[in-house]
Amino acid sequence: MSDHKTHFGFSTVDENEKAGKVAEVFHSVAKNYDIMNDVMSGGLHRVWKHFTINTARLKKGDKVLDIAGGTGDLSRGWAKRVGKEGEVWLTDINSSMLTVGRDRLLNEGLILPVSLADAEKLPFPDNYFNLVSVAFGLRNMTHKEAALKEMYRVLKPGGTLLVLEFSKVYKPLEGAYDLYSFKLLPVMGKLIAKDADSYQYLAESIRMHPDQETLKLMMLDAGFDSVDYHNMSAGIVALHKGVKF
Repeated sequence: MSDHKTHFGFSTVDENEKAGKVAEVFHSVAKNYDIMNDVMSGGLHRVWKHFTINTARLKKGDKVLDIAGGTGDLSRGWAKRVGKEGEVWLTDINSSMLTVGRDRLLNEGLILPVSLADAEKLPFPDNYFNLVSVAFGLRNMTHKEAALKEMYRVLKPGGTLLVLEFSKVYKPLEGAYDLYSFKLLPVMGKLIAKDADSYQYLAESIRMHPDQETLKLMMLDAGFDSVDYHNMSAGIVALHKGVKF
């Protein structure tokens, strides 16, 4: 038992227990993750990711690190952008998610380097990547500040971090969004993935994640010299961009 507590959804747990609990969720949902994403977002997660891929300043030959890359959606997009001369690493802390992503990319004929990696202790050298991305993964990390500092560390000067994450929805929509998240989402999780509890956690984890301005400040505190964000779908998600000068 540690003296430090953290959030696991709306529950409070010991810091050293959170990673294991999050791991259980993603081992459980890995095989149905993409189907559930489509159902949960009405297919919008594909639009959000497409926007993220197209907004990045990348050129052929660049190096990209996809953190919490899961089923490989962003890695696929990055690989097309940087071409065969480039280098795209698909990483995740969860072996089940990583296996699903790797196998899917292999089935498409895309062979990328893959690493089982903890974002809080990245196994990469300083100043290596032109771009680091994390989509829908930051909110599950125990020490977000440590993870953001690591992302800053591995970026080259002039490099960019893109964080695509659920955020704070515009106020008039809060009631409807809560109803959807806490009533419908666990039911869909039960019907489609046979796993209501994991989707209850995912809904709760969205609410516990820092809002747009708070995450911006956290990125600045982690060392980023310039941070801005773009709201999508009325603030349901936000894309934060941090630049390392």
